Parts: sequence; C-alpha cells; structure tokens
Amino acid sequence: MTAQERFFACRAEEVPEGERVLCRLDGKSVGVFNVGGEFFALHNRCPHKGGALCEGPVTGTTVPSDDFDYVYGRAGRLIRCAWHGWEFELETGRSLVDPSIRAKTFGVVVEDGNVYVLI
Repeated sequence: MTAQERFFACRAEEVPEGERVLCRLDGKSVGVFNVGGEFFALHNRCPHKGGALCEGPVTGTTVPSDDFDYVYGRAGRLIRCAWHGWEFELETGRSLVDPSIRAKTFGVVVEDGNVYVLI
C-alpha cells in the first residue's frame, strides 16, 4: 500500500450541507460532498462509461418497507451519473445495481475548517 498525500480541497463553509464542490487535485477531477455535515470525496469519473459522475444529481432511493408502499429514503446520500443514470453511494462509491462495481472514493480529513482529500 502506498502512502497517501493530503490535498487541500476547500474550506468546509464553502460546501453547505447537501452541496458539493468540484476541484482538481493531483491531476484528478474530484467531487467533495457534504452529507449531513460529513464530507466524502469521489473521483469525477463514472466507472460505467467515464462520464462526469460528480456533476449528476444527488438523490435518494426507495427503501425496503413491510407493505406495498414505496418509501423514499437515503435522501442526499446517492449520486446519479448524468450520462446513463447509474447510481452510487457517496460514502462508499458502491453501485446500487451491482455492488461489485464501485466509483473511486478518497479519504477526507477536516482540520481547522479546511477539507483535505487523501489521494
């Protein structure tokens, strides 16, 4: 395992809850997302066809229920690729349709109001 470098992405206050910023870090386009005050970073490249994943809508999805109702949940915790609609968890990069497919995620450290991405 190689050591990760820490890159300044933004100030925490620049990313309101439910929003994102896109930045170029170590030659990579990276999306930094604020999900309920917690920060996550994804490579801005969909593993399906290389689309700009982090520019798609942040959404939720239906969640299991005990009856025949559709229950919407996980609001603001998923990213949908604008090219073909593939959905991924912001926290893990895991695809909703096929968990063996993952978008590239990066570690995030928030220190003194600064958001750093580990690449």
